[in-house]
Amino acid sequence: MPRDKTESHERIIAAAKAEFLTHGFENASMRRISAEAGITVSGLYKHFPGKEEMFSALVQPVLDQFFELYRQKEQEEQDAIEKIGSAAAFLNEDAVYAMGFIYDHLDEFKLLVCCSQGTRYEDYAHRLAEMEEESSLKFLEALRRRGDHVPEFDRREFHLLVSSNVEAVLQAIRHDFTREEAMHYAQTINTFFSKGWKWLCGME
Repeated sequence: MPRDKTESHERIIAAAKAEFLTHGFENASMRRISAEAGITVSGLYKHFPGKEEMFSALVQPVLDQFFELYRQKEQEEQDAIEKIGSAAAFLNEDAVYAMGFIYDHLDEFKLLVCCSQGTRYEDYAHRLAEMEEESSLKFLEALRRRGDHVPEFDRREFHLLVSSNVEAVLQAIRHDFTREEAMHYAQTINTFFSKGWKWLCGME
């Protein structure tokens, strides 16, 4: 797009991020965004059809990148199963891996965790838990196929445990942890959950 339109777009994105972070999606004002960006409200709509498209432009690229990295990590875990014992190492890395990515894109994850009510992203934590549950079940099934002993467990309980593990990571954002605090907390999460995960994987 022409330089002036690109500059206007960048101003709008910056103004929208500040507005959503301050007021949340539902209470965000297109008028305040346009004023901060130095553009008319009608001009704003030439860039975005509405607030949700604007919100999506802020968070979707980061989510796409996160899901891609997640799938790569999932494949690495599956590949590690072929090496006896090496799969266990991944069980002590997940929270640190996720937390590092989150804090590399903290504003976008603050938008998702704290400001997304009223958008299609407001249930994203549930979707993350579903992804983690699906991935973990594939991992356990691959261990069974390899011949490892994987204990029987209640699927409903498993769902709740996976959800609590995902939510534990997100709590660092809700409580405004610094990066240093969050990374230390991620190590604590790994320590706290690792014994249970190793039991599920037949490693304890």
